[in-house]
Amino acid sequence: MNLIVRIIAVLITSFFKPKLPIEKPKNSLTLRVLPNDMDINFHMNNGRYLTICDLTRVDMFIRTGLAKTMLKEKWTPVIAEHTMKYKKGLKIFQKYTLKMEITGWDEKSFKMLHTFLVADRVVAEGTSQGVIISKSGAISPEDVMKTVKRYNRH
Repeated sequence: MNLIVRIIAVLITSFFKPKLPIEKPKNSLTLRVLPNDMDINFHMNNGRYLTICDLTRVDMFIRTGLAKTMLKEKWTPVIAEHTMKYKKGLKIFQKYTLKMEITGWDEKSFKMLHTFLVADRVVAEGTSQGVIISKSGAISPEDVMKTVKRYNRH
């Protein structure tokens, strides 16, 4: 199963999950390590962790209404920085949960925490900064949240 299949699955299932607040959303996905996630050491490739984090962001975009807002405003989400700490490798077909939360923001970017868990044990943890951009440049998180709330009043 390629990552595109996972993205499509997240796109579909996210519409049926409860809505999340735009200010401090927290969400999680339960996944399995697939053969195409593996590296030559037979555990999940370190780069795949970063890619899998995208899935939680897609889920968050849909569940907060940010996806709808970005489409209407022609905005694009961009990860400006991402770091990851690896504590224990994930093995093939191992089930894990990835939790994501917006921990704060500054005048330009949202701060996120991504936690990979196996049976409530942290196996990897990363932080990222995300920016929403338009043709005229970065949009402040405050303006993003106000616009999302305006589009999602109904």
